[in-house]
Amino acid sequence: MATQTIQINGTTNGTTTGLNGHCINLKIPLKSTEEVIKREKKYGAHNYDPIPVALTRGKGIYVWDVEGKKYYDFLSAYSAVNQGHCHPKIIEAVKKQVDILTLTSRAFFTDALGEYAEFITQLFGYDKVLPINSGVESGETACKMARKWGYLKKRIPDNQAKIIFAEGNYWGRTMSAISSSTDPTCRDRYGPFMPGFIVIPYDDPEALEDVLKSDPNICAFMVEPIQGEAGIVVPKPGYLKKVRELCTKYNVLWIDDEVQTGLGRTGKLLAVDHENVRPDIVCLGKALSGGMMAVSATLADDDVMLSIKPG
Repeated sequence: MATQTIQINGTTNGTTTGLNGHCINLKIPLKSTEEVIKREKKYGAHNYDPIPVALTRGKGIYVWDVEGKKYYDFLSAYSAVNQGHCHPKIIEAVKKQVDILTLTSRAFFTDALGEYAEFITQLFGYDKVLPINSGVESGETACKMARKWGYLKKRIPDNQAKIIFAEGNYWGRTMSAISSSTDPTCRDRYGPFMPGFIVIPYDDPEALEDVLKSDPNICAFMVEPIQGEAGIVVPKPGYLKKVRELCTKYNVLWIDDEVQTGLGRTGKLLAVDHENVRPDIVCLGKALSGGMMAVSATLADDDVMLSIKPG
């Protein structure tokens, strides 16, 4: 039987009074999967529909539920824990840093950020990195960066820049992400949606070129090298090479969404490495921190990254 103990003001038994006057239980037994699910559904938002397994700990490739059952974790938190649960080297690094300095905001320089930026840019072969928190923020950053580049470098008229996406794409649940989505459940009664997005079939170079040659205001094409949420859709061999060729031909940035496929998930550092192609912008997340913290990154060369300024 798992037990959750909440300590408030040095007390670990009985009850206490919350800020709004409600009584808070300080020691709450979690007897079964059913009870865990019931509590989460009562107090948590219903924006996910998990399978009925209530996990309490993990180690390596295994996880255990509150009733002691052991499982292989083939899901790996949608690839966030590619390195395995509770990897000792990652835990050691996190503990070391939080004992020294946690948060300063970007109002100051820190010795850790520069070291990280140097390492990740050299690892992936790009000039600059913009670090953020979540995968969807990496996508948002890439879209903003591409639009800025489109106005400054491609000379697209103000407020006319467009970005192409593929049907079945998934990169989050922000307004930008659902505006580019073709999943009805992501869009139902969340409109109006953001303009400037064009959706074409996935794994269809001809459809991509049709749009590129007909609209000079395209600034970017954002695509997953393997679609995840759509059902692990692997494109035909040569698709990514054709994407690179077309984006170069029409002076359009290729945004490579590697949040789920990157960092070794497909056997290569990036999924695009299977076709030896280099995107203009790379979005990373999930496994970037081994699932320990909310960490993501957007990588690009100076020609693109330096389009953005403070503000």
